[in-house]
Amino acid sequence: MDDYSQDYPAEYPQEEHVYTGEELSGYEDYAPEQPKHPAKKKKKRRRKHYFLRFCIFCALVFGTYAFLNSDFFAVRNFEVTGNQYYTPAQIIEMSGLQSGVNLFFETKTRPARNALLEDPYIRLAEIKRKPKDTIQINIEERREYAGVPYGDQYVLIDREGTVLRISDTEPTLPILGNMTITEMTPGSALQVEQTYLLTDTLSLLQLVEENDIYFKRIDFSTVIVRAYIYDDLYCEGAPANIRDNMASIQKLLQELYQQEITRGVIRVGTDNYLSYSPAY
Repeated sequence: MDDYSQDYPAEYPQEEHVYTGEELSGYEDYAPEQPKHPAKKKKKRRRKHYFLRFCIFCALVFGTYAFLNSDFFAVRNFEVTGNQYYTPAQIIEMSGLQSGVNLFFETKTRPARNALLEDPYIRLAEIKRKPKDTIQINIEERREYAGVPYGDQYVLIDREGTVLRISDTEPTLPILGNMTITEMTPGSALQVEQTYLLTDTLSLLQLVEENDIYFKRIDFSTVIVRAYIYDDLYCEGAPANIRDNMASIQKLLQELYQQEITRGVIRVGTDNYLSYSPAY
């Protein structure tokens, strides 16, 4: 027992005192102050950062749009490539594209491309924007390859048989005669009754071109064709036979040319048969 216990009589028992809430009510102000709503402050800071970022993003977007839409990017130049039949000015006019308009927001490339492809002479078209003020138009044209008589007119076709236009004058092209035309819409394939002969003859013309031989006119008669080199000199035979004997025909034509012979018939048959007769 310690010294404090000796000062009290033994009849007074020592008891532990329990303090009530009323007795402690005066001490509640001494509790350490805690921060109020820390999570809410963080949320406010984050909201401020997000709003600032959003404002900066909007400013950048608006600034970029204003710059691209300025006169700095107005169309001033056109570049046209691949054209032969049409002039660059005609290509630009057909496309509907204009100078002075904005390169990015007022230049509609797809409608311009579709407008060009509506012309039978234009096979492929590509339009590109070239910053800061140039439009490039690349095209691939169909080439006039042969003419088919139709009354007093001539239907001009390309090497694939596509109708390009109808001419009132005879063209300086191979003429495919004695053909019955059933449909001749520009931009579409030429329709004739002798479809198989037209196909064979077009492939024959391509082979002739590769071998530096020029047929002035090709006339059909059932399955036999007459391919005229001159007005009075022609090859006679089936298209397949003429095609298969092209090297021999070229050699014979060189001999006739050296002898200044421009009249006669070169008959071409199967099994490499080839004969020349001066009788016309």
